[in-house]
Parts: sequence; structure tokens; C-alpha cells
Amino acid sequence: MLAGVLVAGCVSQQPSGVQPTVQTTATVQPTKALSTLTLNGAGATFPYPLISKWSSEYSKINPNIQINYQSVGSGAGIQQITANTVNFGASDAPLSEQVYKNLTGILQIPETIGAVVVAYNLPGIEKGVNLSGDIIADIFLGKITKWNDPRIVALNPGIQFPAKDIIVAHRSDGSGTSFVFTDYLSTVSPDWKSKVGKGTSVNWPAGLGGKGNEGVAGIINQNTYAIGYVELIYARLQNNISYAYIKNKAGNFIEPTLETTANAVAGAVTTLPSGDASWSSVSIVNTQGDNSYPISSFTYLLVYKDQTDLTKGKALAEFLWWAVHDGQSYSSGLQYVPLPKEVVSLNEKTIKLMNYKGQPFIQG
Repeated sequence: MLAGVLVAGCVSQQPSGVQPTVQTTATVQPTKALSTLTLNGAGATFPYPLISKWSSEYSKINPNIQINYQSVGSGAGIQQITANTVNFGASDAPLSEQVYKNLTGILQIPETIGAVVVAYNLPGIEKGVNLSGDIIADIFLGKITKWNDPRIVALNPGIQFPAKDIIVAHRSDGSGTSFVFTDYLSTVSPDWKSKVGKGTSVNWPAGLGGKGNEGVAGIINQNTYAIGYVELIYARLQNNISYAYIKNKAGNFIEPTLETTANAVAGAVTTLPSGDASWSSVSIVNTQGDNSYPISSFTYLLVYKDQTDLTKGKALAEFLWWAVHDGQSYSSGLQYVPLPKEVVSLNEKTIKLMNYKGQPFIQG
């Protein structure tokens, strides 16, 4: 048996039981492990699967950087970035004009594009039930209460709907997904706009509340004859829930897919504001196009332009740069639409605004 001694990076092999000879008087210092830097984020459940994927992939190429993201809803994300308890927030809704004015120096960075689907639990009836905006609004207003309502039946010839009560599911927390959904309903239904309106939190006229996309998906899964709204990935990949085809502005019933969601944003990319301006009027619901899915939205990362910590600020800027470039390659597999080149270019300009004491983290 041989015993080994590590001296100045070399191993001197000696017979077992024999005192090893010291080859040098040099002292070897143990390699100092790189300290781990954690970037904390919180907010929307809508992009959580994508941000989670980014976190795992980014740590592979930067092992000393950890991205810790809490999926707590857009409302909570805005609260936490406002209170400076996280390094970045996330929201499916752009900041309201009032919130934007109160958050001096905030940047809004579109990170991806997604679809909100109207999901349902109807035994024997798979995806593809046709619904229009006015009918969806009336279901969530509590005016249509049965699945075999004549207005639903008229849109779906050949489908036998049960004479069962509709169980409505909605978000209970402040939610960007709710903002997108109620923005759509306010656009297509004057009755909804006047009685409920749009927002991350609204007074729901009917239904059961669930926390997060996960909570609403759970209510739909657990309750036969339920209907609710969730982000596409929560219906398609994570829960295998059926979802409706929605009548768009052109009068066509459109399945939510990557292609139809991308079509919704195509006409908006040239009119977007700069990253340090207000985005409160940005909306891509019910847009023009024969094949545009009508309940589509950007989702945003929220960061401060002027960072107070040099090390963390630099790490955050570099992560965001990666996310809007290489990170987009993970979008399609998770049912998100990669950012168009025009939006990537806009984000580049925004991220270059991030600085520490006037010195930008990313030059050029």
C-alpha cells in the first residue's frame, strides 16, 4: 500500500509505514472556492417555468451566480421591487401610470410573450370548444351559468353540452395574468368594462379564487364542469387541461399556439416605448390579424436603472443580457414566444442604461 502526501500540488508516493520525505518547504494553500452570489427576484407566476429554466441553465455557465425567483404573483412582485427587498421583480402587467411615476428610475424589460387560455373541465369534450369574448365575459359575470346555454351551443354545432352548472375559477391574488384576461374582457365587452374593468385585482362577480396559475389550474382539475384562465404552459404541459379556441377580431376561432401568439405581437413591435418610459398603454389583446390569438401579452422584468451594489448590479445586468439573447432559446419548448428581434434590440438599449454611480455595466 502506498501513502500519498500533497506538497506544492504534487503527490509523493511512499511505501506504507515509511515516513514520507518532504520534497520542499513550500506551503500549499487550499484553492479558495468562488463565493456564490444570489440574485433574488419575485413576481408573476406566468413566466415562472421559463425563469426557473433560466436559473438552472445560467448556473451551469456561471456556477457562482444563483437566480432565486419566487412565484408569488405580479402584485407581490411589484410590491417587493418597490420595497427594494428583491433585485428584480416580474409582472405580466406593465406598471400603471401612477405606480410608474412613484418608482423613480424603474426599467421595464419584456422578457417573453405568452398566451392566456380559457381552460375547462368537461368530461368527454377535449380542447377546441369555441368561445367568443362576449360569452366568456358573461360566464365570468355570472350571467351564463349552464354549459348547455343556447349561446354556447350555437358556437359549437355537433357538441353535446351537459346541463350542468358552470364553476368559475379566477385568481385570488394580485395577478398579471388577471390583468391580461380582464384587459381582454374590457376590450370585447362593454358590460364587463363598465361593471368590473381591468386590473391585477378586480372584484370578481362570481367564482372560486385560486392563488397563482397553479391554484386556478388546480381548481379546474379538481372540479368537473369548471372553467378558468391560466397561462398556456399551465394548461398544456403541466396539467393537460383542455382549452377553448377564442374568436378573434377578424371573426376566426383561434387555437392558442406559439404561432398565433406571435402573430398577435407582430403589429405592435414598432410602436413600443423605450424601457425607461411608461408602458401603461401597451396591450396586445384582440389585435388585428386573421390568425392572431386574442389573449396574448408580454411579461416584464422590473429593475432599477441606478443600482446601489456594484457587484450585484453587474451580475444582474449580465444575467438580463443573457436572458434576452441566449435565454430565448428555451422559450418555445415551454410554450412561450421568443422575443422578436425588434424587442431584443429595445431591451439591449434598456439594459445598457443600468449603472453604478453613473458607470454603465454593459458598454457599447
